[in-house]
Amino acid sequence: MKYWYTFLDGYRGYANYLWHEVTHPHWRNYVYWLLAVSLFFFALELLRPWRRDQPRLRKDFWLDAFYMFFNFFLFSLLIYNAASDVVVSAFNDLLASFGVRNLVALEIGSWPVWAQLFTLFLVRDFVQWNVHRLLHRVPALWEFHKVHHSVEQMGFAAHLRYHWMENVVYRSLEYLPLATIGFGIDDFFIVHLFTLTVGHFNHSNFKLELGPLKYLFNNPQMHIWHHAKHLPPEHPHGANFGLTLSLWDYLFGSAWMPKDGRDVELGFPGVESFPHGFVGQNLHGLVRETAPQDDGGDSP
Repeated sequence: MKYWYTFLDGYRGYANYLWHEVTHPHWRNYVYWLLAVSLFFFALELLRPWRRDQPRLRKDFWLDAFYMFFNFFLFSLLIYNAASDVVVSAFNDLLASFGVRNLVALEIGSWPVWAQLFTLFLVRDFVQWNVHRLLHRVPALWEFHKVHHSVEQMGFAAHLRYHWMENVVYRSLEYLPLATIGFGIDDFFIVHLFTLTVGHFNHSNFKLELGPLKYLFNNPQMHIWHHAKHLPPEHPHGANFGLTLSLWDYLFGSAWMPKDGRDVELGFPGVESFPHGFVGQNLHGLVRETAPQDDGGDSP
């Protein structure tokens, strides 16, 4: 019964939170910040498009707009928040049965706020870089990740087009590393807003020369090659895996920018036959396909 009540409380808590966010605008409001950041990059794409021959409302624009709100809010409302509360509670009970009451290995709660935020951001981004590499290298995970790579015309809203199972994979693999540094800082909003903005920027149809900062931060001219349909032999499983920081790709040899990528073909081999609708895309990878699928060996 404990877990059942945890499940119900998770539903009620997130539903109340989301309703409050929608009805009470404030400066830390995720709903309205998502709208504001999205409108900002949409305006940039309209005013200074990098790929000028791409339609202003590119292919799948409205599908990606729905994905943004589904993956940012609605998936948590439907099941994820309640289910994850139960899993975390059960995991903590399991640890307690072995006498483990605390996973914190590095207590950062007493550090200055800026140091806590920087540590949280750095650890989280490095973990996400590694998870992203797994999505390309593990065939079963690649089937889920194909949803994100089914984008054939790039724009800011493609940032949050991904299979719902990616939420599960990322959050599950992030949990332990973040728990070991005492994750739970109140000002996580700042990190989340920053990574949201850079993620939109990476996928936008916009060009901005970063100079030496390109070796630190991801950008559209680098990330477009991550979505390239055809890959070279030296990067058979893809390249440029950084979500916010490009630093990891330069440090570990997975950076790849052979030339200006403005007109590079996007997708993956076989993308033409990939499901085009939201339901079909989010069922993909959950059941065995009747037609043969590529194994990700030439996948971005």
